[in-house]
Amino acid sequence: MKTTYKAVEVSAPGVLRVVERPVPEPGPGQVRIRVEACGICHTDAATVTGIYPGLKLPRVPGHEVVGRIEALGGGVARWKIGERVGVGFFGGEDGVCESCRRGDIVNCQNAVIPGVTMDGGYAEVMIAEARGLASIPDELSSVDAAPLLCAGVTTYNALRNAGLRAGDLVAVQGIGGLGHLGVQFARHMGFRTVAIGRGRDKEKLAKDLGAHVYIDAAAEDAAAVLQGMGGARAILSTGTSGAAMGPLVSGLAARGKFIVVGVPQDQIQLDAFPLVFGGRSIYGSLTGTPIDNEDALAFSVLENIRPMIETFPLERAADAYARMMQGKARFRVVLVTKDAARQ
Repeated sequence: MKTTYKAVEVSAPGVLRVVERPVPEPGPGQVRIRVEACGICHTDAATVTGIYPGLKLPRVPGHEVVGRIEALGGGVARWKIGERVGVGFFGGEDGVCESCRRGDIVNCQNAVIPGVTMDGGYAEVMIAEARGLASIPDELSSVDAAPLLCAGVTTYNALRNAGLRAGDLVAVQGIGGLGHLGVQFARHMGFRTVAIGRGRDKEKLAKDLGAHVYIDAAAEDAAAVLQGMGGARAILSTGTSGAAMGPLVSGLAARGKFIVVGVPQDQIQLDAFPLVFGGRSIYGSLTGTPIDNEDALAFSVLENIRPMIETFPLERAADAYARMMQGKARFRVVLVTKDAARQ
């Protein structure tokens, strides 16, 4: 076995470069993964630009990682060499902070975050905490599974934890990296699914993904259209515009929920009236635990939900990242290694 591996690191803010590193040994409670695929997420920008609080460079980005275990650290009993596993944004908890002690480990105050607190999956090899691993179903390719470990579980968890019932009117704002999965999950969870985008050119795609109704927010008042349908029990906001998010709250039914999973650069401006009169609410939803990831993957297999992806070789990570940031990808970008090519 080679004693070095190829990785793409952020050597300075905005600079992605390919480097050779010595193959590391996993420590206690860790495993070494031979990476097959790693999705590129918009959140990776916080690492690439160097703005994530407490980030230390150089750092290898990537938190949508799928590969096979090739070495076990001390005390790892749950996993075996050769198993195909995945790691998402939540890579492990400290177990002692208040959130963990209250059972809310996904909001651990000292969480392990691949690509931020430890090197991530833009590499041929990655060290991961065993407690942060998810098993990958045989029915999913590594390339398809990778985006489901972040964009997938984020939209899946947000919807399944919203207290909704089959038949409820649920809208998904944005038909992009998150939204195209959100529409599929909403439809297959049994909701009356509305997709909200900008431009009629997205209508066919939205309906092909499972939307019953498409609203062109560039030509219609989306909140008014939703109210005309009786009001949405929930709106899953996956967009990148805060200015477009705020007015949609008025499209909720009484006691409806506006769930934010996309993080826009600009602020969300809210009118308090629909919040107070009607008891509507707005809140955020963040990723999921490893077992949540396994649930999202299993549901995706059950209902044949798949991300729309473009693949790039690991060596072209900088080009792939730029394409994602420029909004040109349809809709998730996945880096593949030479190990994936041999599958």
